Amino acid sequence: MNSSKKNNSQARLPRAKGLDMASVYTPKECARKAKHIVLSRQNRKIVDEFITILGMKERFAAADVPLPNKLVMFGPPGTGKTLTAFHLARQLDLPLVLVRLDTVIHSHLGETASNVRKVFDYAAGVPCVLFLDEFDVLGRMRDSGDEVKEMARVVNTLLQCLDEFAGDSVFIAATNLEEELDPAVWRRFDTRMTYSAPDEEGRREYVGLLLSGEQDTPGLAEKTTELLAGCSFADIEQMVLKARRKAIIGDAALDYGLIREAYGEYNLVRVK
Repeated sequence: MNSSKKNNSQARLPRAKGLDMASVYTPKECARKAKHIVLSRQNRKIVDEFITILGMKERFAAADVPLPNKLVMFGPPGTGKTLTAFHLARQLDLPLVLVRLDTVIHSHLGETASNVRKVFDYAAGVPCVLFLDEFDVLGRMRDSGDEVKEMARVVNTLLQCLDEFAGDSVFIAATNLEEELDPAVWRRFDTRMTYSAPDEEGRREYVGLLLSGEQDTPGLAEKTTELLAGCSFADIEQMVLKARRKAIIGDAALDYGLIREAYGEYNLVRVK
C-alpha cells in the first residue's frame, strides 16, 4: 500500500472521542513488526493453512465451501498473538487495522455498540485485516457483571457484525481471558489458536533471531535459551534488548554475563 492510499484509508477511519478508532499499518510495516515471529508447530500449521485457503478463493467458491475469515487467538500476554496478526496481514498483503479499545469503549454502552458497528462497517468497505485485542472486553458473557442489559446490547451488536462479516477482509480477535467470552461469540469463529510460553525449541529459535546480528560468542544462544525457560517471547526480547544496551554503554561485546545481569534486573512474570 503506498502512502497516498494509507492516508486515504486513515481519513476514512471511524472516529470517537475526537480520535480515530484504529491505527493502520501497511503490509511493509507489518513485515517489520513480525520479522522475529516464532510460532509453535500447531499454530504455524493453522496459519499456513489459513493463508493457503484464502489464496484459493475461486476453487472454494466452485465447491460451495465458505472461506474462513474470522480467527480468534487466546493465551497469556507476550506469547505472539499480536505478532501473528501482523504476520497474517503481511502474508495476505493487506493493511492491518488495529482497533483502539480506549476510543471504542464509551461510558454509555449504547454508544459502544454503535462504535463497534462503525469499525466493522469500515472493514466491509476497505479490505484489511481487522484486529481487536483484549476481545473479552466487548465479547464477555452477557450474564456477568453489572449493567447486564446494556452489555447484552454490545454483545448482540458484535454477534450481528460477526454474522454479517464478509468480503475481502479478515477479522482477528485476541484475548487473555477466553473463559470470559460469551459462548455465542466463540461459535462465530471458524479458526482458533492457543498460545502459551514458548517451549525449548521456540526459545532457541527466537533467541537465535534476536542474537543474529551479534558477534558469534560460543554457547551464548544455548545458555540464554536455558536461562530464559518459562519466559514469554516479549520478556525474552526485552531482556536481550536490555543486555544489548548494557553492551553499548560499556563499549563491549554482548556476552552471557550481560544477559544474566539484565535477567536479574528484569521484573519477570512467567507465563504458563
